[in-house]
Amino acid sequence: MNRDTFVTVALVTFGLVLVSFVVMGFSRIVLPYRTARLLAAPTTLLAALGAAFLFVRSLLAVTGIRPLE
Repeated sequence: MNRDTFVTVALVTFGLVLVSFVVMGFSRIVLPYRTARLLAAPTTLLAALGAAFLFVRSLLAVTGIRPLE
């Protein structure tokens, strides 16, 4: 994985976090809290998976097992 791809994945993950907050906030205006959480859950899950991937990839790069190109 090269650095440009790593940065792109990081920006997409950050965008998913923002989308999750926006979906949760706007849906709470018209829907109950529980339903709003259910609507925001998929983007939150994708953001968490992206963050976990970036964390593992960073650890592999720092330890020298799979350096960034």
